[in-house]
Amino acid sequence: MTQAEKMLNETRHKTNYKGFYQNVIKRVVDLLFCVVAIPLVLLITIPVGLLISIEDRGPIFYISKRLGKNFKEFGMFKFRSMKVNAPDLRNEDGSTFNSANDPRVTKIGRWLRESSVDELPQVFNVFLGHMSLLGPRAGDVESKNTYEEDEKDKMLVKPGISGYTQAYYRNGLGVREKRLYDGWYAHNVSFALDVKVLFKTIGTVMKHTNVYTNSENESEEAEKSSGEVTTHGSK
Repeated sequence: MTQAEKMLNETRHKTNYKGFYQNVIKRVVDLLFCVVAIPLVLLITIPVGLLISIEDRGPIFYISKRLGKNFKEFGMFKFRSMKVNAPDLRNEDGSTFNSANDPRVTKIGRWLRESSVDELPQVFNVFLGHMSLLGPRAGDVESKNTYEEDEKDKMLVKPGISGYTQAYYRNGLGVREKRLYDGWYAHNVSFALDVKVLFKTIGTVMKHTNVYTNSENESEEAEKSSGEVTTHGSK
């Protein structure tokens, strides 16, 4: 049994995801956050949007189909970091291919990813109620039928712009471990835990920790095969 499996199994009896904090207080905090963040994101969109457009004349935003609470599908907003019609490359475990030398990523897109600025438009998802400031990472729609029974616990709460797994591990774990840790978060969510996650997120972003999943050698293989993979739009 892995550490992630042990942590989740020991706390699955907890129902913090049904609590007043998770379902009322957190929503109030999210809306207050949006009041402050949305004007700032709109200001940032001007220079970022110009840089994205100047590089390849493509769209500024990318809408990724994701899974939210209770597997409800929604469109997650991001600044586009990939070339238009970039192929959808996956690792063996179904996770998204992600490397420092990914040939599909634009020049400005590489900076957007490393700084996590590409995630900022998700503040609009928070405002719309699709997401929360903190929560599990929103899963890809394509992975909907791949969840083991214990992995489904991550869907008990809204996904977040950041969260426990992103803050502490970012891209340093496999798909199953990420889902299990997110499930643990759902059962243990609290104000104190979210404060820890928030500060850890700041540190992780500042240090650029575990930004990429794949190595440079794997990027070379991806470049060779990118022309053979079906495209799924820009990202």
